Amino acid sequence: MNRLKALGLLKQPQIFILLTTTICSGLLLILINFYTIKILNATRAYVNGESHYSKSQKDATRYLISFMLTSDQTQWQKFHRALAVPLADGRARVGLVNNSPAQQIKEDLLIGRNNEEDLDDMIWLYQQFKDVSYMKSAIHQWQQADPLIKRLDTIGNEVYYQLTEGKLTPEVKEKYLDEIGELSAQLTIFQQEFSDQLGQSSRALKGYLLWANIFFILVTIICVSAYYFVMVKKLTDSKNEIEQVNSDLIVANKELDHFVHSATHDLRSPIALLKGIINVIRQEESPEKVTELLDMMEVSLNRQDQFISDIIDYSKNKRSGLILEPLSMSKIIDDVLSQLHYIGEKSDIEIKKKIEVDEIFSDGLRLKIILNNLLSNAVKYADETKPNRFIFIKTYAQSGSYVVEVEDNGIGIKKEHHEAIFEMFFVTNSNKGSGLGLSIVQEAAQKMNGTISVVSELGQGSKFTLKIPRN
Repeated sequence: MNRLKALGLLKQPQIFILLTTTICSGLLLILINFYTIKILNATRAYVNGESHYSKSQKDATRYLISFMLTSDQTQWQKFHRALAVPLADGRARVGLVNNSPAQQIKEDLLIGRNNEEDLDDMIWLYQQFKDVSYMKSAIHQWQQADPLIKRLDTIGNEVYYQLTEGKLTPEVKEKYLDEIGELSAQLTIFQQEFSDQLGQSSRALKGYLLWANIFFILVTIICVSAYYFVMVKKLTDSKNEIEQVNSDLIVANKELDHFVHSATHDLRSPIALLKGIINVIRQEESPEKVTELLDMMEVSLNRQDQFISDIIDYSKNKRSGLILEPLSMSKIIDDVLSQLHYIGEKSDIEIKKKIEVDEIFSDGLRLKIILNNLLSNAVKYADETKPNRFIFIKTYAQSGSYVVEVEDNGIGIKKEHHEAIFEMFFVTNSNKGSGLGLSIVQEAAQKMNGTISVVSELGQGSKFTLKIPRN
């Protein structure tokens, strides 16, 4: 029913449009934020790569000057290792411009000390934004720096050759030092311009994406608010319908009360008749045993009469909630057993009791209803083939609850029926009952904020466990 109502709401144009707009706005918001993170991460990777580029170039310059002054081969090796970073970055730039294979570009970027996890984003950012002004300007600065790096590499090779051949005179050395200084100064300018362009690009992009996020968030808020007001209106209409239904139910309850009273009168009439017959029989001459049995019948009938009155009270109190009072479990169990005392099937069933908790505070009427149904079922479904039949009643406290167990060694219940037995009108044997008893038991337990459960095996017996809160 709820699913049909939901489908009915979706078929209404305003609801469908609002939900569709909300979902689309949410998806676009997710998409925008995904690409925001991707772009900013790639920009960060380029800035980080430029820092490695700049540091390696400065280290290479320092190692080359040190080699010129000391002729230390270790400084020469360090020069080549440091200079390999900007040289590799230069090859990667050429690869990006010429659309070289991605793997080749990645290999050069890795030599340039870029993080492997950033490579795909770096390539993607260039391919998507290479014609945007900020990216074009940054790449231009990078392009201007690459020839200077190559010139520095050439100077290094010339210095190495002349130094090893003994041709590096003080005048030539001074000339190389001046050129290296100029190259370093120009490279610093290009590197700073590259970082500035990327920073401007990142800030501009952040502004655009921020406004896009604000726009779609506002669209989502507006749609959700509109959906809320539409649903409030529908809930108000539903409330009015429910009030009308409740009004109809009040009338139906009055008719049901009339039915209960009528049915109760029909049930009590035979009892009154039996009482009259008993009085007549007492006036006749009869054996003493018959008189004793008749007295017991009268007691049983009086108790049955009281039980029917209790059912009427139960019907009234069902709508008014629990009636809590101090109770004695022993007395309640004995009262229920006394009503079953003269059922023929019970005559040879042993009743065992273990009352660990007697004084409780609960709803006496509902406890009687539950125990009467459980014990009468234990008698009805006793296993006549077993010589030692028994019903074991136990009460105790456990984790803030009162627990009542009714166990028997009767015919048991099939496993697939364990849940179904609490459904109204479900019976395993139509000759044994109406199928209302255990459903009433479950309802009474729920009214007391308790639970009823069963453990049973076919041919072995059953154990019903009632748990009700102590407070």
